[in-house]
Amino acid sequence: MVDETRKNAPKSDFRERLGSTILEVFSEADFHAVGIRDIAQKAGVSFATIYKYYGSKEQLVFSFVDQWMGVLTDRIIDHLHGMADLKEKLRKIFWLQLDYYERHEEFAKIIFLTLPMKTWMSDESFEQHRMFDLLMDVLRQGQEEGILNDQIDTRILLDFMMGFVQRSFMMWIQRGKKEPLSSQTDIMFDMIWQGIQPPHSTDKQQADSRAIEQLS
Repeated sequence: MVDETRKNAPKSDFRERLGSTILEVFSEADFHAVGIRDIAQKAGVSFATIYKYYGSKEQLVFSFVDQWMGVLTDRIIDHLHGMADLKEKLRKIFWLQLDYYERHEEFAKIIFLTLPMKTWMSDESFEQHRMFDLLMDVLRQGQEEGILNDQIDTRILLDFMMGFVQRSFMMWIQRGKKEPLSSQTDIMFDMIWQGIQPPHSTDKQQADSRAIEQLS
């Protein structure tokens, strides 16, 4: 990615117009069907100026994606402050993502439906180190405390959770957004929770449930 710290950063109104245009265009159009000149014309800015700061269409879009993902990361950090219960931390993280993508549908369409994944994966912005390091720390804590399955690579636990978010958003769009995306947070998170707990923990819970049913 072009390092904007080595240049004079573009003015805020310039970025705002570009950001609005990127959201509008790439949430609906095929990524490969739009060029920098199209973006420049629609945003009412100079093609040369866009090229000066970003160098390519890919780097332009990745720059804004990185910025918007940073907003989500900051929100997660704010909400987790002071929370101690691991399960509720993970539930909150899951809800925050669904809520953010629901309220920023155009952005979510770009990262889940529009961006060519192979190209994005080769860019540093895909890594999202701040967010994923935070989530990995929470999951690793759960494994160390015996709350989560420590026989599975922490990265796989993260992939499982993040994959659930992505699939949920995609099918929410496909099924016509008939209800708020975040409305099923508890049901979906309980499924995730069962999948990341140690096997003996799940078995014990099921046995306890059967015992309670028999007593009642």
